[in-house]
Amino acid sequence: MSESISIKQTIVVRARPDVLYRLALDPRRRAGWDPNVASGAYEGSEGRLANGALARYKFSRRLLGLSFTVKYGQLQAPQRGGWESVRHVGPLEKLTQGWTFKPMPGGTEVTLNLNARVRFKWVRQPVERALHNMVATTLLELQRQVDAQGAQLLEDMGREMQEKQKADQKAAREAAKNARRKK
Repeated sequence: MSESISIKQTIVVRARPDVLYRLALDPRRRAGWDPNVASGAYEGSEGRLANGALARYKFSRRLLGLSFTVKYGQLQAPQRGGWESVRHVGPLEKLTQGWTFKPMPGGTEVTLNLNARVRFKWVRQPVERALHNMVATTLLELQRQVDAQGAQLLEDMGREMQEKQKADQKAAREAAKNARRKK
């Protein structure tokens, strides 16, 4: 007899929905920033995000290093998308993940739904705890990934501004020096 686990968490991220959509749903990008995903790649020759596309994921060692195949569905760029496992994932009969990106002033409201059916009743509690941790860290890392890009951009802009100010100060000193020489 299987038992269901349903987890839904929401976070506000300062980024456009289309950027978040690609980061969260593209398996290759997801593997780059999500500590829960060790690897992700499309199966087949197409290799693009589309309804019915198959992808292969591998969880990190912390999540037992489970490998599984997913099928994408309900993709509506950039509002929502998700996938479901094709076969069982370790102790889970079925694992589905759905993302919703709702634009709002100052960013995007990101909601992650995770549904799972546990194959054995005795393993439900530890699996549910692990899945809750996975959802929380995934959302926090998504926010950190987007903010890291913004923080880097601000840092670069600040550095350019400092260099420009130094160049302007140097030019002003040279102009003042030349003005004194002419007198």
